[in-house]
Amino acid sequence: MSSESIVEQLGEEQLLPLYTVNDMNFLDKMSEILLANNLHFIEITYRSQLASQAIKYLSEAKQLIVGAGTVRTLDQAKDAIDNGAEFIVTPGFSDRVVEYCLNKDIPIVPGAVTPSEIMRAQNYGIDIVKFFPANVYGGLDAIKALSGPFYDMKFVPTGGVNSNNYQEFLSCPNIFAVGGSFIISEKEIAKDNGQSANQALNHLVTQLN
Repeated sequence: MSSESIVEQLGEEQLLPLYTVNDMNFLDKMSEILLANNLHFIEITYRSQLASQAIKYLSEAKQLIVGAGTVRTLDQAKDAIDNGAEFIVTPGFSDRVVEYCLNKDIPIVPGAVTPSEIMRAQNYGIDIVKFFPANVYGGLDAIKALSGPFYDMKFVPTGGVNSNNYQEFLSCPNIFAVGGSFIISEKEIAKDNGQSANQALNHLVTQLN
């Protein structure tokens, strides 16, 4: 898929699952649950030693649009892209990571929560940023306030977004999508081979429509 198509589809689906891999054995079930609920994105976080392996495995399966999250260094970005990641998400703003991804034509959603960081993103031509941790930096009220001067910027809030408030976040026109492990997690899948995880996700998706 082209970078433009990836971004466009994420905006349509509105949910970006953040998934930390501690056991590779649950990846197939995770993919199955997402696809059953018509979701095609997964953000594999660099919060475990299995991130690279999981990105490679899922990318080769060619079922999901696989991205890398919690990317903090240029080496992690290179590793993720080398293993098939189709988009990159960073918790903060790294000029080196942003420039590398733009040169590779890989969509990047960098972290930006202050006016200065948002202006920095705009200087690179970026119009979608991650707002993390949303609950610490003012949540929806902060995003609405920032959307005044930055009316042309879209936000992907994570951190404090959950099944009880995600709809409220998505009601803001400047919110492109919401992210979080509340969408699907390895822990939930492990409980009962994904049955409760599938039911919970189905409820989230149904509430969007």
